[in-house]
Amino acid sequence: MSSTDYVHENPTSRARWAIGVGDLTQAAVFAALIAALGLPGTITIGPSGVPITLQTLGVMLAGAILGWRKGGLAVIIFSLLAIAGLPILAGGRTGLVSLTSPTAGFFIGWLPAVVVIGILTATMMPRYRVLPGIVINIVGGMGVIYLFGTIGLLLRTDLSWWGALSTNGIYVAGDVAKAVITALVARQVHRGYPGLIRPLRIRRSTGGA
Repeated sequence: MSSTDYVHENPTSRARWAIGVGDLTQAAVFAALIAALGLPGTITIGPSGVPITLQTLGVMLAGAILGWRKGGLAVIIFSLLAIAGLPILAGGRTGLVSLTSPTAGFFIGWLPAVVVIGILTATMMPRYRVLPGIVINIVGGMGVIYLFGTIGLLLRTDLSWWGALSTNGIYVAGDVAKAVITALVARQVHRGYPGLIRPLRIRRSTGGA
């Protein structure tokens, strides 16, 4: 009989998915951080109209410090407030304005990006390491967001696949800097406040008679 034939629910499993007041507070703080990082405004370079903002730094920080669950909740809170009409996206835009623009994919990509960063970060916990953290932030905070943004540009503009993909080139240096800053900040936070992210271990079940 395989060890996976029976699934037993236990309190620890339920607790992993529970959202407490502390979790909500942390998520709300990071939602506010993402909003605050939009106050400096935007810089638009190139014909694509994709703005340079600091808010993707907030997304990376949410995933690297809070993990996929609380970090995802922070992005959801922020996104719902933006879609509800609050001008908290960089440049004073609302969520609906962003979603109806050619750059909608970049905004939509924030949630999967924070989830990817959070999950990958959890695999190296409880000790956060800077170099793997930078790689994780690049994969999630750049790769995932660029993917969704490129798809959005393809759907909303007449750009070719290569044309849409190449528009990301001018943003790479700045986003790599954000990935590095995020890793350095996350290391210090996790040193001072261990346990913010529950370690994730992939367990293999073994078969039995």
